[in-house]
Amino acid sequence: MAEAGAHLTTTTSGHERPSIFEVLAQESLMEAVKPALRHAVKVLAESNPSVFGVLWRRFDEVYLLLDLLLQKHFLSHSAASFSENFYGLKRVCTGPGRPAGLALSRRSHWCSLLLLCVAPYLRAKLEALLARQREEEDFSIRVARSRTQKVFRALAAAYPYVSTAWQVLLFSQQLLFIFGKSRSHSPLLWLARVRLERLTALDFRELELKSGRSREPAAAGSLAQRAGRLVSQAARGVAVSLSTSLSLGVFFLQFLDWWYSAENQSTVKTLTALPVPPPPLSLAPPPGGDPAQDRTCPLCRKPRTNATALSTSGFVFCYPCIYAHVKAQRSCPLSGFPSELQHLIKIYTPETP
Repeated sequence: MAEAGAHLTTTTSGHERPSIFEVLAQESLMEAVKPALRHAVKVLAESNPSVFGVLWRRFDEVYLLLDLLLQKHFLSHSAASFSENFYGLKRVCTGPGRPAGLALSRRSHWCSLLLLCVAPYLRAKLEALLARQREEEDFSIRVARSRTQKVFRALAAAYPYVSTAWQVLLFSQQLLFIFGKSRSHSPLLWLARVRLERLTALDFRELELKSGRSREPAAAGSLAQRAGRLVSQAARGVAVSLSTSLSLGVFFLQFLDWWYSAENQSTVKTLTALPVPPPPLSLAPPPGGDPAQDRTCPLCRKPRTNATALSTSGFVFCYPCIYAHVKAQRSCPLSGFPSELQHLIKIYTPETP
């Protein structure tokens, strides 16, 4: 992996300390992978909701599992994350008892794994939870005023300030790294007690030896030992397959991330969208048919209240019914198409006499 991306780094200077451009480039690489994979899973779920719908609904958990396998393999094999290894970087312990060669201490290894995989997962879940809380406030959906809801409201109000403080701390750390006042560009590396350095010729030789040893057949042993080796080899095979796929498609994934980004989509819509007509003031009742049946919600089987259409499928529901279902299942209850809260569209119904 490092050999494939070694041309992207500058190793002729003889300094082990990477530049700010290298460390920021490796961070942006992994940030581009998740949105691109999310779009690919969404396309699969739209093509066959019954088979791939569960992948869309549990995408965060599936991505966390794959990310754990990938990052654990690279931390064990090359003392670096996938993106750090791609750019020819490694993690070096800064605390006492520093291991020799491409190896991390047990504490640094597990701290790095948690901060690389679990911390972003928990942050994404917290942001989604707070976003739903703000949407409920915006749509005037009042839930029980319990102590938990009060805590959520307090978190939703305080989170922007906490996020801003974290960004200021991160930017200050990067400035100190640029001017040589800090050995790490991120507080997360400081928490894991590691710093980033460039791979040397000895490191490349050690990687080649490790790759050669991993291809050797496993020695005989007890049944439990052989089963453990098989599980380890299977996990390593999955991690290697993921790393190879990401290495081949890294630039394609970054293109997908840009193409389907909110900024690009808003620009395209601004250039191509037609002006939105004003809402009607009054609508005539439907000609013919049973008006009561035409206004029945498919979920509660009662006359619709505050009729709302789901744009991904075109079906019309009560707003409380479809809001609760899409919020929980992230899909259309009738067609199974992946759906989000922004796909809910207000329908102007005939005025009640």
